[in-house]
Amino acid sequence: MQRRTLMRAAAAMLAVSGSAARALERPRGAVVLTLTGALRQPNDGATAQFDMAMLEHLPQTRFSTRTPWYAQARKFGGPLLRDVLAAAGAQGSRLRAQALNDYRVDIPWDDAQRHDVIVALRLDDKPMAVRDKGPLFVIFPFDSDPGLRTQIYFNRSIWQLRKIEVL
Repeated sequence: MQRRTLMRAAAAMLAVSGSAARALERPRGAVVLTLTGALRQPNDGATAQFDMAMLEHLPQTRFSTRTPWYAQARKFGGPLLRDVLAAAGAQGSRLRAQALNDYRVDIPWDDAQRHDVIVALRLDDKPMAVRDKGPLFVIFPFDSDPGLRTQIYFNRSIWQLRKIEVL
């Protein structure tokens, strides 16, 4: 367990140092995610904006997990939330995520660092439409840790994500 934690910490440092060395490009397509707040790598004034291609360009993670929203385990794919944050040079203690319908939820910074939380772009290897909780869905790997199968983490899994404020 310690080795895995050390490897994650090393990977996180590399991701941050890699993003610090290369400025975040400006989106060329429609903006699907905006980060605000404590950012060292904004690409649009004080914000970091991402189009779908930018999110797809980040390293991708895939896992299958059971959720309260689907009858069977589903396969989710997308970049790790911590990689999205690192690309924008984000640092904070809390994330305030906002959905297309203005639903908001606070996610502790540590959740993104300790768990392989992804900003899912794909459901069962297909892009997610808004009616299918897309185009972006913050999803925890619920089946990897029984401690994640609680209402607290289910509530932090925000679908139709459009904005993250780094606090």
